[in-house]
Amino acid sequence: MCGNNMSAPLPAIVPAARKATAAVIFLHGLGDTGHGWAEAFAGIRSPHVKYICPHAPVMPVSLNMNMAMPSWFDIIGLSPDAQEDEAGIKQAAEHVKVLIDQEVKNGIPSNRIILGGFSQGGALSLYTALTTHQKLAGVIALSCWLPLRTSFSQGAISGINKDIPILQCHGDCDPLVPLMFGSLTFEKLKSLINPVDITFKTYSGMMHSSCIEEMMDVKKFVDKHLPPVD
Repeated sequence: MCGNNMSAPLPAIVPAARKATAAVIFLHGLGDTGHGWAEAFAGIRSPHVKYICPHAPVMPVSLNMNMAMPSWFDIIGLSPDAQEDEAGIKQAAEHVKVLIDQEVKNGIPSNRIILGGFSQGGALSLYTALTTHQKLAGVIALSCWLPLRTSFSQGAISGINKDIPILQCHGDCDPLVPLMFGSLTFEKLKSLINPVDITFKTYSGMMHSSCIEEMMDVKKFVDKHLPPVD
């Protein structure tokens, strides 16, 4: 379980109440597991949607004095100009693409899959969606940032998800990933994809966490972009 080899337990899953015709893959934040988010999605589930909440592998994290904890990639700092773990981020994105491919093999087309995450997991979901060749239904980016943002050229991306709907949410009292970082990310995303496809919502008084209002906005986004097909 050491290093960035993505060996981790099987994801926490909220199965669809009937035949799954769509899926949400949601990536937790640093030091967490998928279980709490699976419980949160169980509370707002749609009957035809399967919710998959993977667990990050355990690795030493520079930000936390090299203590080992669940992490999708190494984090050196949490400021916009902090050094980034480019190799780790790219490797983690490949791992997420494999998870998407597994659902496609299970019979859910990639354009019926929303990718999302909180904090570090949200950062990874944004990076993966903007670099993958898999057409996705949308991205849910909670309390996060766009990693390796200087690796994206000026102007719109040419990838398959250049018109992808994005729901970006942030608390205005976040002490860990400040709202300013979320706002910078929003401005960068508007230059990379069609700006009309991005919704940026802020929540008064919310810190580095979630809230019921935010989860209801997530549910509306999922219901809009993953409607029932039968």
